[in-house]
Amino acid sequence: MSLRTSIAAAHLSGPRPEAGGQAVMEFRFRPEDPTFAGHFPARPVVPGVYQLEMARLAAESVLHCPLAIREVVRAKFLRPVGPTEIVRLNLKISEEDGTFRAHAGFAVGGKPAGEVQLILCRHG
Repeated sequence: MSLRTSIAAAHLSGPRPEAGGQAVMEFRFRPEDPTFAGHFPARPVVPGVYQLEMARLAAESVLHCPLAIREVVRAKFLRPVGPTEIVRLNLKISEEDGTFRAHAGFAVGGKPAGEVQLILCRHG
């Protein structure tokens, strides 16, 4: 199972528009997802690179175009995200000079789990 397929299988809802120009998506990874076999067998966690890709895919869904990551400006993971936990992704996008700046905050159970800031460009 690829990273993209795994994230698509975990997608629960959204993107749903929210106040302030934000969009919200929710994800839940199943314990049997092959990613967890190697990350980590004794204490499975959603890899940080998955959270980066979740933000990119959320931006693609909101903007309706393929995007590539040009730069990871910030990636801060505040707590591990395990299988079966519902991850709420709050996304805010701004455009400047043909590129997009995406800020994604991740929360589990209403508590912050991480945040990423990406510079994205149109791809394809």
